[in-house]
Amino acid sequence: MTSIAVLGSGTVARALAGPWRAAGHEIVVGSRDPLRAAADLPVPGVRVTALPDAARAGDVVVNTLPGAASLGVLRGLAPHLAGKVLVDVANAVETDAQGFATAPLHPGGSLAEEIQRALPAVRVVKTLNTMHASVMAAPRTLATPPSAFLSGDDAGARRTVAALLTDLGWPPEWIVDLGDVRTARAPEAFLLLVGSLVRAWGPVPFAMSVAR
Repeated sequence: MTSIAVLGSGTVARALAGPWRAAGHEIVVGSRDPLRAAADLPVPGVRVTALPDAARAGDVVVNTLPGAASLGVLRGLAPHLAGKVLVDVANAVETDAQGFATAPLHPGGSLAEEIQRALPAVRVVKTLNTMHASVMAAPRTLATPPSAFLSGDDAGARRTVAALLTDLGWPPEWIVDLGDVRTARAPEAFLLLVGSLVRAWGPVPFAMSVAR
């Protein structure tokens, strides 16, 4: 059992908290509004608390906060995150009127790299940011096997996150370890394609996949 702190209480947090709890992990969700989040997240055995309390409680911390706000919030939680594995599933982008990505907020880099630079005592691993939230804990629901990418400087942290992905139903052969945190740039850029895909296919769940 791993103690997992999920920062954020939106759609992605709801998609991950229940399945990880069902897999036997201890889950605490951190929110800026814990009372409202607790009402919106009725998952048995999942505790909802303030962001600093959640960050302190988790051995592994998962960032599901909005990408544009992530860096500032995580900097404020730095004392509680030191030495921990931080799983970053957010994407930091500029958006159009429909909410689709138009440009990265960190051109020439990635949100994962910025978080690692700002929090050098944290072991950042980027993953699960190339798919609809409904696919994150149900990869077999798609007609084509999706890919879950891992990017992070610490190989041990990447192995830890890979194990947590298997608990969400990801077969090991669908998990692709890309290497250091700089490799997060391409997966984060996938969001720039999402608007066009939604216009072409409609609002159906999909994910990035690499054929081989």
